[in-house]
Amino acid sequence: MKTILLFILIFISGFSFSQNIVEPERIDHSVQKNHLNKIVFLDKVTPLENLKETDLAETMVFQEDKDFDIRVFMDNSLVNYLHQLDSSLSADDLLKKGNYQFSFIVDGKLIYTENLNSGAGTADSKKFKTTFRIPFLSSKNEDSWGKYMWMRFYLAHGGTDAMNEGNHTIKIEIRPYLKTSSVKVGNIIAAGEIHLTVPHKTISEKQIAVQKIQPDRDWKVSDEQFDKEKIKALNQKIAETRFRDITGIVVIKNGKLLVEEYFNGYKRDSLHDTRSVGKSFSSALMGIAIRDGYIKNENQSLKEFYDVKKFSNYSFKKDSVTIKSLLTMSSGFDGNDQDEDSPGNEENMYPTENWVKFVLDLPMTENKIGKIWNYFTAGVVLTGDILDISIPEGLQNYANKKLFQPLGITNYKWQLTPQQKPSLAGGLRMNALDFAKFGQLYKNNGTWNGKRILDKNWIKKSFTNYFTGYKDFEGYGYLFWRKVYKVGNKSFESYQSSGNGGNKIIVFKEIPVVIVVTAKAYNKPYAHVQVEKIVEEYVLPAIIE
Repeated sequence: MKTILLFILIFISGFSFSQNIVEPERIDHSVQKNHLNKIVFLDKVTPLENLKETDLAETMVFQEDKDFDIRVFMDNSLVNYLHQLDSSLSADDLLKKGNYQFSFIVDGKLIYTENLNSGAGTADSKKFKTTFRIPFLSSKNEDSWGKYMWMRFYLAHGGTDAMNEGNHTIKIEIRPYLKTSSVKVGNIIAAGEIHLTVPHKTISEKQIAVQKIQPDRDWKVSDEQFDKEKIKALNQKIAETRFRDITGIVVIKNGKLLVEEYFNGYKRDSLHDTRSVGKSFSSALMGIAIRDGYIKNENQSLKEFYDVKKFSNYSFKKDSVTIKSLLTMSSGFDGNDQDEDSPGNEENMYPTENWVKFVLDLPMTENKIGKIWNYFTAGVVLTGDILDISIPEGLQNYANKKLFQPLGITNYKWQLTPQQKPSLAGGLRMNALDFAKFGQLYKNNGTWNGKRILDKNWIKKSFTNYFTGYKDFEGYGYLFWRKVYKVGNKSFESYQSSGNGGNKIIVFKEIPVVIVVTAKAYNKPYAHVQVEKIVEEYVLPAIIE
């Protein structure tokens, strides 16, 4: 009988082991054994070897300047959970195609689900580890993928609204997911909840009040009515840091200044670093240069401006790159800012001594020129250089004479290339009202104070979507993004300049509105999402009938 039992145990053990693709680490720690398949919450940083039952928190006052950790205890490693979803893949292939799925549930309502990018976490930890720690909030500003996931939940996808002042229960569930031909999601491998108290924030009436618009020599102040309660509600959310790092909001309606709000120490004369908003100025200056005859048209190719054969990775295809393909980010260069491994990623350009040479040295892809869109900052640098070498007085003087002076813009600052030329890749600084002039110029079909600066036809080309059917974005023109905002059952198409941090100049096509939002949420995952909410849920409802 004992022999039979021993055989059965060996068989079961061997069968269980055969279900794993790797041998996970041993589970030795007593707290982990007591909380298998659980998520526990901690209000301080505690290494696993020092963790005690008394360290685990069931309730907590939610304070963003304090530590807020979770530790996940599983009974297996991630790669083995993924193996259960598809036993045909190797361990490495499983980790390339899958990771953890996190679900955030507040007071019984699912608020946000995220399939972690496959690159989050190290391969070794996901092959062998059965426990890991995530610092959601850190008093020492500890960096981690978990910190950014928390930001996405809390600041970009409804967490702040769900966790308003008072008592809440937040539950987190973790599942494995695998993306092959479709997304497969496994069963819950760890879950836990905590009771959080969100304290009251004292906000003064002055912080909430609609800011009074002072007279301005360049803008007439509108006397149109708008929903001031909506703007006050928006100001309150900014004051409560539920919308973060916003520095200015300006609304122009029917050519007049309707709303002007500043936050976080910024004022009317503050110069805002709007990053890639400056790319759209390259589009405008190219249109002006074509109008003046310095550039024949946007279909001119690189070989008309450079001896392309002198640069690295020459191919006949590089000769055929057009100005238009650079303006539409479809040049075929091997450059993609959204791909860390791309040779032409902008982060590879900035340390070099000559940004123009960097671009022209890049290899070409197999992509057909003008057909495949990839965000490519370095290509916009090239458009600036084409302008600089084509205009006798140089780009900087030309921009001042032909664009800024006619718009009455006198206080601005370029970001410069290593050759001390204006970089049209971004970084142009000016105040919010002057950015609004640029937007209104397009809304006016190219005129300002009765003087034509841009051709109407160039604006039509700039505000044309050359890329339909893309899932990741709504379209792109000549260095302008297409974006459709929705309020109730109404849609409002716009073309906009957009920059890191949540900076926008939004020009609506069918309504007489230009909106400027300036912000400094640089490299934050909530930057653009929160601005979309500001526009859709507060600004547009406040100003449209």
